[in-house]
Amino acid sequence: MTVPQVEDEQEHLSALTVVDDSNSADVPNLKGDWHNIFILLVLYTMQGIAGFGFYKGVMILMQTNKHITYKVQALFSIVTWPYNLKMIWAPLVDAFCVQKMGRRKSWLIPIQYLIGGCFIYIGNNINEWLPETEKPDVLKLFYAFLFLQILVATQDIVVDSWALTMLKKNNVVYASTCNAVGAPLGIMMGSFFLVLFTSENFCNTYLRFAPVTGGIVTKEYLFYCLAVLLTLITTLILIFKKEKEYRSEDNYIKLNVIQNYLLIWDILKKPSFRVLMLALLTEEIGFATTVPNLLILKLIETGMPKDNIMVISSSTYIVNIITPIIISKYTSGPKPMSLFLKVTPFRLIVNIMFVIFLYHTTKFLATYGNTGFPIYYYAVLALIFIINNVLGMTMKVSKFSLFNRISDPRFGGTYMALLCTFYYLGTFSSTSLAISMIDILTFKECPLNYNNNCSTSNQNNTCKTNGSSCVVTVNGYYVESALCILFGIGWYYIFRGILKKLQVKSPSHWMVNVKNNKMKKNKTAEHTMVENS
Repeated sequence: MTVPQVEDEQEHLSALTVVDDSNSADVPNLKGDWHNIFILLVLYTMQGIAGFGFYKGVMILMQTNKHITYKVQALFSIVTWPYNLKMIWAPLVDAFCVQKMGRRKSWLIPIQYLIGGCFIYIGNNINEWLPETEKPDVLKLFYAFLFLQILVATQDIVVDSWALTMLKKNNVVYASTCNAVGAPLGIMMGSFFLVLFTSENFCNTYLRFAPVTGGIVTKEYLFYCLAVLLTLITTLILIFKKEKEYRSEDNYIKLNVIQNYLLIWDILKKPSFRVLMLALLTEEIGFATTVPNLLILKLIETGMPKDNIMVISSSTYIVNIITPIIISKYTSGPKPMSLFLKVTPFRLIVNIMFVIFLYHTTKFLATYGNTGFPIYYYAVLALIFIINNVLGMTMKVSKFSLFNRISDPRFGGTYMALLCTFYYLGTFSSTSLAISMIDILTFKECPLNYNNNCSTSNQNNTCKTNGSSCVVTVNGYYVESALCILFGIGWYYIFRGILKKLQVKSPSHWMVNVKNNKMKKNKTAEHTMVENS
């Protein structure tokens, strides 16, 4: 081999560690990618159903039974934590695959079959674990849904990373739109079907001409049907969707398991990434008390009928589906976080509106009792839900557009999982903490004995035995809401300028400069050949 040939080969090998930015500013064009967009929408929709859709439905059904406290709800909310911890096994998804099946299909196909099996298992036991009137078996629900969420979180790793190579380079930003459209659609379907289609009262009121016992479907039948649907979708993808040969991907580098885990440290060493990580971990604290799940629980607690709340909540999810499509042209450019920063103050204002609405709902019930809320009350609630959903979805699409723009496609599973881990960790830890802190910050007393602060079940029973009942003197929800809103205002003024600077950095700024052992050996051999020649 001549010296020029060796130099050319060296340049080729060096190019493997440098990402070309030449296409980063190309105008998106979905021609030839529409079928991939459809596949991603289907996958994210099933992810929404299996993940937060059923989780949200179970939380609402447990709250309706009136047999559990917010501490129990906080315990059950831990089932969402696999999204926070998926970074632990994301490098395995990048490192192992069956070459003939495809780098991402090797994981996607068995994972989705396992999710279908979980649906069948949960369906067999759901009536025992979650009876209509008796106390639910929270621990069994917790373990079953925790395992299901681990599978769904793994599916999320696979789909997020596959999207980076399934779509053309100039269309990768639309992966966040697919996520933002598909996931809310799945959440709406999962919670709507589980809560309303199994509700006798809702079905007799809105879906039947004559009253009949039970909903139009049972909970177990619903899980069985979705297991069949997911199995069918998975089989079709297995047979008909061809995955690009992963070794032909741009700048492909083969790393072993240890190198994939060390890659996490290489990413975390980047100063810009650490700043972004801190922003993601703290951003949702300002909105922790007005996330839809917690607000729905509070509304049910005040006495508002769960069926009416679910109709309003589920119908406003349509806004979540439409919003990403409308704003995609504003988030697909080089500054996806600009829109995020513009809407953040308005979402903080909506937080205040939520708290005021909940306060007046409590006063309304205290004055008129549970005699039925007027139509305008539900109209105001729907309006607030819609505004909050539009602002929240806008912020989410902006963040995920940034994730897709800066992620290194060579290590898509690990990089996207790391970004999403900090995003979900900030979101879910804030929500779980907010739910658990309500009881802690709430103070009660017994009117007949002011020394009895009703802090334990025995003290509550003592107050009832004496012919009275504990009353709330300080509502922890309002205290917590005020603290969160103040934190959100401070967060905005601290990170506003920082995020503006981070979003304009080129994609190459975020890439990882890594060389595997095979490349090093090749370069050593080539240097030896150059010296000998």
